[in-house]
Amino acid sequence: MNPDNVKIKGGLSEARPATPEIQEIADKVRPLLEEKTNEKYEKFKAVEYKSQVVAGQNLFIKMDVGHGCFLHIKVFRGLSGEDDLKLQGYQTNKTKDDELTYII
Repeated sequence: MNPDNVKIKGGLSEARPATPEIQEIADKVRPLLEEKTNEKYEKFKAVEYKSQVVAGQNLFIKMDVGHGCFLHIKVFRGLSGEDDLKLQGYQTNKTKDDELTYII
């Protein structure tokens, strides 16, 4: 347990409510995700996220894509920040209650 939300290298943080910054990151990788899943999401709202400190940061984000459907995405944010984002993985067919877990 990490009560002060101190970033522990390698470990996943506790789940936290999504912030406007997390939504902005998700929006930036949305076109690539839609291309990979061959879907166009009418809704794309970040609900919660976990982070992992690496040589940069991995963000695991739960997305509400409408009609009771959710998906989880993994975004790598490099040391240069917002200009260095990579969609590294995703999981479809998730529910609102599915816990964010490590995505390969």
